[in-house]
Amino acid sequence: MTPDNESNSQELQFNVGVIGATGYIGAPYRAEIRESGDANIVALCARRRELLELAADEDGATLISKDWKDIVQHPEVNFIIVATPDALHHEAVMACAESGKHLLCEKPVGINADQAYEMWSAYRSAGLLHYVPFWTRFSDPFVKGKEVLDSGQLGDIRGVIYRWHNPRPIDMPLTWRDDESLSAAGSIADVGSHAYDTLRWMLDKEAVRVQAHANTISPAKPDLGGVNLTEAIKFGQAGAKENSIKRKGTTVDYASVAWEFDDESVGTLILSHAPFIRKGIAPELELHGTKASLGIDRLSGNITLARPDKPVEIIDCKPDNGVGNRFKNFVFPSLRQAHRGQASNHPDLKDGWRVQLFTDATARSARSGRWETVE
Repeated sequence: MTPDNESNSQELQFNVGVIGATGYIGAPYRAEIRESGDANIVALCARRRELLELAADEDGATLISKDWKDIVQHPEVNFIIVATPDALHHEAVMACAESGKHLLCEKPVGINADQAYEMWSAYRSAGLLHYVPFWTRFSDPFVKGKEVLDSGQLGDIRGVIYRWHNPRPIDMPLTWRDDESLSAAGSIADVGSHAYDTLRWMLDKEAVRVQAHANTISPAKPDLGGVNLTEAIKFGQAGAKENSIKRKGTTVDYASVAWEFDDESVGTLILSHAPFIRKGIAPELELHGTKASLGIDRLSGNITLARPDKPVEIIDCKPDNGVGNRFKNFVFPSLRQAHRGQASNHPDLKDGWRVQLFTDATARSARSGRWETVE
């Protein structure tokens, strides 16, 4: 294993390699790392040379490559971000563990829960740091909601309703997220992983069985080749291109999920990337307890309390203005804390595995039409 740049008695210095450096995820991550002034970006990997060269100029990276192995094997790199399509995570992450590199791996961490468990096991055995970016835990409306929940005002939570709608432009072209060979489970894994992690974090419960209906409900999309999501959204916002070839994606972009928690409480989750299922009509999350119910809406920021025999009340307004610089505020401090041997409750590969057990069961249920056990 490659040792850290600093001994355990000193602050860990992050020398960063990014695999998937120029896409919808990788590009803003790199910007935040640059702005944090708290790490060096050393090596970058991406599939498109023209974007890779621009990224290297921005970051001052000393190595660029289309081969992710060059990033993993770089002797100066001690922290690697894996921000590639889902199906490409496992091999790279396992190589990172073998090479002694600390890790941030995008969610869903694998193509299935078996891969996710192998990754977590490898990092646990190697004693390396690992982070999975479930950012909703840090969103102000949800932080406030958890404070209310922990205060006991709601009593015992018996029911959950969650609406995670992320509408895309109707003329947006296809990306790898529409390709079942690269995406773990379409919207189920993409935004469903965030939603389920949020509930695990807030409620300290696990789902035990699920039943789901899922489908691809968006109309056929233009096929413009290997565009990334940032480019695809811009194309979609600009409107349809004449004479473009269109076809349906092969991943689900809508799912309705019912489940039971381990304490027999119940939940309903509606996931969508379809352009015509919009948000803001109702609270994103409802928590229904034996004493009261709470609504959390990121779009308006409203935190709403409903109690028996009393008018519904907006008790706070916490608009979701983002979480700031995620690396400066959360990733680097949490990992340095763990590196010092102190407890840190940041989301990691174990959380990624637990979440993927849920999304795998949901995808199985969508195929079988039956209740499926989360295992």
